[in-house]
Amino acid sequence: MGAKAARQALTNLRAKPAPAGTMPVVVGNAFGGVIFHEALGHLLETTSVAKKASVLADRLGEEVASPAVTYIDDGTLPHAWGSTEVDDEGRPTERTVLIERGILKSYMVDRLGHLLTGYPMTGSGRRQDYTFAPTSRMRNTFIAPGDKEVEDLIASVEFGLYAKELGGGQVKPGSGEYNFAVQEGYIIRHGRLEEPVRGAMLVGKGPETIRKVVAVAKDWENAPGMCGSLSGMVPVEVGQPHVLVSEIVVGGRA
Repeated sequence: MGAKAARQALTNLRAKPAPAGTMPVVVGNAFGGVIFHEALGHLLETTSVAKKASVLADRLGEEVASPAVTYIDDGTLPHAWGSTEVDDEGRPTERTVLIERGILKSYMVDRLGHLLTGYPMTGSGRRQDYTFAPTSRMRNTFIAPGDKEVEDLIASVEFGLYAKELGGGQVKPGSGEYNFAVQEGYIIRHGRLEEPVRGAMLVGKGPETIRKVVAVAKDWENAPGMCGSLSGMVPVEVGQPHVLVSEIVVGGRA
């Protein structure tokens, strides 16, 4: 971790201000999945779906993402931070395919969500401790690996941004509007990585961005974190392979 922090610091010392505009973006793997965790995953929990507070409510069977995308919440991954044998309502955890090749297949459903919506429970009832009532929560949520090489994604971009590492951000509940800082980024020019840039910010809406994923690499990796919601803070993992998004608004220097 120390070596990584030092490398990023030295890279950013020589980095130029990021350009602003709408452009293709290659988003890095592992913690790169935090965008879709925050701006998409929360919209698929019955905590928001049952109240019609999510733009993805009542859309089972519809195409809500790019056909390149399969999005999964899996509480059974061995040794993963969000895995358990049973959820906090006593139901066995499971692997829930939320979106399959772009089609919305399931929500994350706790007991109350089941009673309110009729959707089958998915073993997603979680809470920080006994002082909270369980609600539908993510476990280990990720975009499944595709069949592309990372080099192929970069080579297909004439001019764009490689967001290798993401930092903090903000998300608007219900709509999935987000902005995330790019902690380490590079310009892609003529299919090649060029100079490092600093100060880049990715801005968009999760349900729109997931439709613009045009290619998914093979290098799936998850990263651990903590997720806060109505039932407190719970351990989770977020993840994805490298993905190429055809366009994202990049905040930088105009």
